[in-house]
Amino acid sequence: MKIVKQYTITFLAIAAIAFSGCTHEDQLEGSQLDLINPPQSALDNWITVNYLNPYNINIQYKWNQNAVDNNRYLYPPQEDKVQPVLEIIQKIWLDSYTTIAGPDFVKKIAPREIVMVGGMNLDLTGTITLGLAEGGQRVTLFETDNVDGKDKENVKQFIHTIQHEYIHILNQHKPYDENAMAKITPFGYTANWYASSDKEANEEGFITAYAKSNINEDFAEMASMMLTNSKDEYDAILAGITSETAVAAIRTKEAIIVGYFKKEFNLDFYALRDEAEKNTTAVLN
Repeated sequence: MKIVKQYTITFLAIAAIAFSGCTHEDQLEGSQLDLINPPQSALDNWITVNYLNPYNINIQYKWNQNAVDNNRYLYPPQEDKVQPVLEIIQKIWLDSYTTIAGPDFVKKIAPREIVMVGGMNLDLTGTITLGLAEGGQRVTLFETDNVDGKDKENVKQFIHTIQHEYIHILNQHKPYDENAMAKITPFGYTANWYASSDKEANEEGFITAYAKSNINEDFAEMASMMLTNSKDEYDAILAGITSETAVAAIRTKEAIIVGYFKKEFNLDFYALRDEAEKNTTAVLN
C-alpha cells in the first residue's frame, strides 16, 4: 500500500439548537448538572499564558468526540507531549509571524482553536491527512504524539502542516490571484494526485504531489514548502528537477506567492522564511 499525505480544508456551518420543556426556575433548582469548572492544571495555565491571552487561540487537547471524525480510529494526544509540541508551534510559526508581521498579525488572523489528535488519520485510499482547516476558525493537527523535537525532518513535516493550514486561512481573508495561478500548470491538476511521487510531480511543475490536487492546495503547498525549507534546501529541490519548463513553472508560482504576501499583507515573504529557518534551528538545538 502506498502511503501519501494530504492536508484538507473544509467549511462548517453553525447549527443552533433550541431547548424547551422546562422553565428557567426548573433549570436552576432541579438541574443535576455540575456547573463548576474543573480546576486549571499547570498545562492549562501555560496554554492560557502562551496561546489564549496573546493570540486568542484555544487549545483543545482533552478528548471531544464532536471535534473529530468518529468514523476514523482517532485518539487524544499523550498529555506529556502537548506542551513540547505547542512550544515547537509557538517558536516556528507564531514567533516568526510576530517578528516579521508584528504582534497583532496572528491575533487578528488566526484559527480560534487548535485541536490536537495523538494518532494517524488514515482513510481507505491509503492517504494520511495531517491537518484540517475548518472554516478559518479551527485547525486540527494529527499525529502530535509522533513529533520529535530533535529530528529536523520530523519537525519540518509537522510544521509544514500548520504552515499549510494557515495559508488557507490567510487566503480566506485575502484571496490570491487564482486566474494567474491557474494558467501556469493548467493540465496537471488531478483527483488522483496520490498516484504521483513528489519527484514525479516536480517534473510536472509542482512542488509536491499533493499540490496537484487543485489550485488552492498548489498555492498552500508552494508557500508552506518555502516556509519549512531554507533557501538552500528549497533551491536544492529545484536543482534536482531536470525539466527547465517545470522549474520555470515553480518559480512563477513562487513569484505569485511572494507578490501576494507583499500586496495583501505588506509582508516580505523571504524575511518570513528566513525567520522560520532561524527559529527551526533554535528548536533543534
